[in-house]
Amino acid sequence: MRAPLQQIETSGQLPQAADAVVIGGGVVGVFAAYYLARRGMKVALVEKGRIGAEQSSRNWGWCRQQNRDARELPMATRSLDLWERFAAETGEDTGFRRCGLLYLSNDEAELAGWARWRDFARTAGVTTHMLDSAEAGERGRATGRTWKGGVFSPTDGTADPSQAAPAVARAILKLGGSVHQNCAARGIETEGGRLSGVVTEGGTIRTKVAIMAGGAWASSFCRQFGFRFPQASIRSSILSVSPGAEGLPDALHTARISATRRGDGGYTLAISGRGRVDVTPQQLRFSSQFVPMFLKRWRSLAPGGLEGMRSGHETLQRWRLDHPTPMERMRILDPVPDQATIRLTHARALELLPDLRRTKISAAWAGYIDSTPDGVPAIGEIQTVPGFFLAAGFSGHGFGIGPGAGYLVADLVTGSEPIVDPTSYDPRRFDAPAWGKVADF
Repeated sequence: MRAPLQQIETSGQLPQAADAVVIGGGVVGVFAAYYLARRGMKVALVEKGRIGAEQSSRNWGWCRQQNRDARELPMATRSLDLWERFAAETGEDTGFRRCGLLYLSNDEAELAGWARWRDFARTAGVTTHMLDSAEAGERGRATGRTWKGGVFSPTDGTADPSQAAPAVARAILKLGGSVHQNCAARGIETEGGRLSGVVTEGGTIRTKVAIMAGGAWASSFCRQFGFRFPQASIRSSILSVSPGAEGLPDALHTARISATRRGDGGYTLAISGRGRVDVTPQQLRFSSQFVPMFLKRWRSLAPGGLEGMRSGHETLQRWRLDHPTPMERMRILDPVPDQATIRLTHARALELLPDLRRTKISAAWAGYIDSTPDGVPAIGEIQTVPGFFLAAGFSGHGFGIGPGAGYLVADLVTGSEPIVDPTSYDPRRFDAPAWGKVADF
C-alpha cells in the first residue's frame, strides 16, 4: 500500500464465540471494539486486510469541531475528550494533539459563513475565534500573504493516521479482546430472526451482536442479507512531503490547499473536497438518492475511470458464504492516485507555503471516501436483523469523530445512556429523500 501505516501483530486462532464481533479494523471499528471491551464484553474484531489500512490511514488526521454540521458537532466535541482520555487510559500513542486549526480566506462569502458557524457554535459551548486581516496575516505569516480574515479553533487538533488505529487495536488486545487481520467477514447467520453468528473465511463466530464498521464495503455486505444501505464513494488523492519546512502552522486550510503537520515533521497536503467519481454498479443503483449531494458538491468532483469496478467494493454481486468473496480478492483498497491532482496539489502548496520548497514528495496515495446521501454517518441497529449494528458512511469525517462513534456504538449495544443523541444517525432515515438535509461542511 502507498499510505504510511504502522504494522502490528494481532491474534491467531478465531474464538468459537464472542459477546460481540466487530467487522472492520478502521478507526471506528477499533474504537467500538475498545469501548465494548472496556465494559467487560468478550470482543472479536475481524479485518480482511490490515488494521487501519484503508481510509483510516489515508486522511488528513484532523480532529475538529470547527465547521462541523450541527448533527455531528456534539459527537466531535465528545471525541476530542475521548482522544485525550484514550492515551491516559492505555498509554498508547495515537499522535493526538490539540494544536488548533487555522482557516484563512480572502472570500467575503466564505468568511461570512464561518462567522455564522461561530455564532451557532457558541450555543453549543464551542470556542472559535474569527480573525481580522491583521490577525490572519500574523497567524498565516508562513504564506507571506495578506488575508481578509480567518478562523482559529484552539481546542481542535490532529492525530496521526498512520498510528491511530493500530494503537487502539493494541489496547483491545491488552483488555483481553482478540483482533484478527487478513480475516474477511463473509456474512451473518440468524436464528429465530435474530443475529446468531458472523461467518468469516476462517470459520463462524457465534455471537448475538455484530457491528459493521467496514467503511466503503458496508453497503455491499449489507446487501447480502437484504438490507438496503445507500452508499457511494469518491476517490480522493493526497500526498506527503518530507521534513524540512519551518514555521508552518500545524494545521492550515485555505480554499486552494490544506496542509497538516505529520508526526515525523513532514506535511500532508490536499485540496479539500476534490475527488474523482469512479463509476460502479452500486453508485448507479443509488444515483437518484445522491442527486442532492451531487448538486451541492459537483464543482469539486470530476469523472473517474474503472478503478472502482476493479476494486469490487461497490459490487451488486451476491456471494456464497463458503466461497471467497470480493473482500478476499481485494484485501486493501489501495486505488491509484490521480496524478493530475497530485501535481496540482504540490504546485499550489509550494506557491502558498514557500518554505515547502525545502522538502520533497515522500508519498502519494488515494482512498475511497464513502458517503451517505446526506453526508452524515449511519449508526444504529438494523431493525430487520436484531443484534446487527451499522456504523458506516462517515463521508470523510470519520477519523476525527471515531472515538465518539465507537463509544456511541458501545452505548447502543449495551443499552447505556447514549453519549450523544443517536437520532440523527439512525439508518432508517434513508427511507426519505435527502433534499434539504445535505451536510453543510
